[in-house]
Order: sequence, then structure tokens, then C-alpha cells
Amino acid sequence: MADFQKVALTSEIPKGGMKKIMLGSQQVLLANVNGKFYAIGDVCTHMGGPLDKGKLAGDEVECPWHGSHFDVTTGQVKRGPAGRPEPVYEIKIEGNEVQIRPKQ
Repeated sequence: MADFQKVALTSEIPKGGMKKIMLGSQQVLLANVNGKFYAIGDVCTHMGGPLDKGKLAGDEVECPWHGSHFDVTTGQVKRGPAGRPEPVYEIKIEGNEVQIRPKQ
């Protein structure tokens, strides 16, 4: 089982905000939805758009390239053209640190 890795501070991602981080070679999107943190893949499964450059509305992020919507809490596609969900990462908050690991 992979260990959690510190990737950000909670203060770096305000409510309604997003940030791209790297976990090894994986691009990951961190999102703060009403004070709760979530992490999914940052590369759109449709054509590789950067989700961190899109818009976060509630718990959905919109890809800036073709408008696919993903649920940041589950990685599921909410609106195409994307057909495959994003990978999801487990989050742990230790003090002011955001720590993640691939979902087991």
C-alpha cells in the first residue's frame, strides 16, 4: 500500500479553488469544495486538457478544451465528450498539510 505524500498546504487552495500538483509522474488536480479537499487526475480523459485551467462549480470541474465535466468527489464524467472517469486519490489532512495517495 502506498504511503500518503504531502503535496500542498491547506492555505494554498481556498474554498472553491483548485491547484495542479505532481504525485510522482502523475498530474493531479486538488480541489477545495466547501472546505473539503478532493483529488482526481488533472488530464482530461477526452483529449488531455488541463483540468486545473478549467472552472470549478460546486463539485464539478469543466475542462477548458471541450467542456467535459467531472465530479471531483468521484472522478465520474458528468457531461461528455469524455467517456472515461478520472483516477481518484485518497486525501488526508494532517494539521495544515494536504497528503494524498492513489486510491487503493
